[in-house]
Amino acid sequence: MQGSKQQKPLIFFVSVGMMAALVFVGNYLQFKIPVAIGDVTRVHLGNSMCLLAGLLFGPLAGGFASGIGAALYDLLDPVYITSAPFTFAFKFAMGFLAGWVARGALAHEGKSRLSRLIAGALAGQLAYIVLYLAKSYIELRLLGNAAMTSLIGILPKVATSSVNALAAIVISVPLSIALYRALRRTGFSSLMAGARPGPQN
Repeated sequence: MQGSKQQKPLIFFVSVGMMAALVFVGNYLQFKIPVAIGDVTRVHLGNSMCLLAGLLFGPLAGGFASGIGAALYDLLDPVYITSAPFTFAFKFAMGFLAGWVARGALAHEGKSRLSRLIAGALAGQLAYIVLYLAKSYIELRLLGNAAMTSLIGILPKVATSSVNALAAIVISVPLSIALYRALRRTGFSSLMAGARPGPQN
């Protein structure tokens, strides 16, 4: 069933809510790693859901779902509660860029689709890693740490961010293809098509 123009706003909000819930739950599939300087870092599946939201539903829905789901997780964890506004902005950027770079990719077939999906996932992850590590470095500097000490302090976060990024790309790209095939037969297909203008093959 294809969604009408009147249904699209509702489908948009349902998509954002659904994917935000998956992002939120994905953040709980984790293990935390204490670091010598600063707070903690962790390996989790939240980023894969952020990328999936962008790849499936495009920049806006993907960005809002990523930001809302991740920020809600932070708000409920005393360790991260003060980071919630930054998390919203950084995860929004991840979902938005993934959706923007890969827009239209799922409507195609073959190597072109796969390469564009991977490019979108990479763009989203790289943007998030740069923002996250820059914030972590600035926080350590503001606490009075020397530049080299601050760089050493974020090294564990570089490692865990890289693991999270690789896992997120490996999970989100094939999952987006599988889910697109199912969702294109529902009212959600109108949102996915609308979010990805471009030639249809």
